[in-house]
Amino acid sequence: MSNSKQTRAILAATAVVAVGLAGCADPQEKQAEATVTQPGGGAATAQVVRYDTTPGQAGRVKGTYDAKLAGQVPAAIRRDGALAIGNSAAAGGTPPLSFLATDNKTPAGVDVDIAFLIADTLGLEPRIGTTSFENTFVGVDSGRYELAIANIGVSEKRKRKYDFATYRLGLHAFEVPKTSKLQVRSAKDVSGKRVAVSSGTLQEDILLRWNDENRKAGRAPIKIVYYQNTADYYLALSSGRIDAFLGPNPTATYHVATSGTTRIAGTVSSSYPVQGKVGTLSKKGNGLTPVVRAALDKAIANGSYAKILQRWGLAGESVKKSELNPPGLPDRPTS
Repeated sequence: MSNSKQTRAILAATAVVAVGLAGCADPQEKQAEATVTQPGGGAATAQVVRYDTTPGQAGRVKGTYDAKLAGQVPAAIRRDGALAIGNSAAAGGTPPLSFLATDNKTPAGVDVDIAFLIADTLGLEPRIGTTSFENTFVGVDSGRYELAIANIGVSEKRKRKYDFATYRLGLHAFEVPKTSKLQVRSAKDVSGKRVAVSSGTLQEDILLRWNDENRKAGRAPIKIVYYQNTADYYLALSSGRIDAFLGPNPTATYHVATSGTTRIAGTVSSSYPVQGKVGTLSKKGNGLTPVVRAALDKAIANGSYAKILQRWGLAGESVKKSELNPPGLPDRPTS
């Protein structure tokens, strides 16, 4: 199962819980309030997040127009006064990243807020096109989208074809039962533990790398358990058949906050051993990405960027600056 498919499956199991927490009768007013705790380098940080699933998105953070940056947008892109942005909120999407609001047509989520923030800063109308994760790339290639913002991780392979401006760290999270004492910071912490992943994912690659580290250090390997159905992960966790489940941090954070039955025991870079980063994506060399990076840096400096990540419970994935095409997920060995 691909990471995008796995993420969609996880959220299908939790979205009903999220809106149910609000206890609102009007489907246009459903929101969920939950406490999000993210382990970091030091003490865990907690924040109360009110997940807004309404089409109005009253809490959306607005960007501050910058005339100088607006003038740097390539003429071919700014000519119509709009910025065509590909987003993966189609088919329900993946809260809190990108999803459809309660009207089943309005895109919402952290990636959508970032899209609006960039467009506001550049004085352009954001035209959000909702599609599948895979088709965001097709849309950029065909010229339908000038920019894609869809939780796209930076990789060496993708950088050969596209330009990136980073706006979040890429993290995976170890989700454990709420009563578990397990804390995960490195390979040794899950030595001998039963950890579930889906086959063929980045999460599996990380566990295989960690098993190499454990064996070289004389430690017991991780017992990797494979499931393809999301409900099976959580059933296995609740029944004690596995010790942890390794999945994308944003969706794990959302599940923890809205279910109340699990917690995050630790995080690891999505591109381990390189620090994973998520970025906006555009055609290589078209001149847009450097301006987008500058717009993101402006938002980081004035605090609007931080408000967006806090709004969606992802403050633990914030970056101190946007980077243009940083080192990404290494190419897979050919032999």
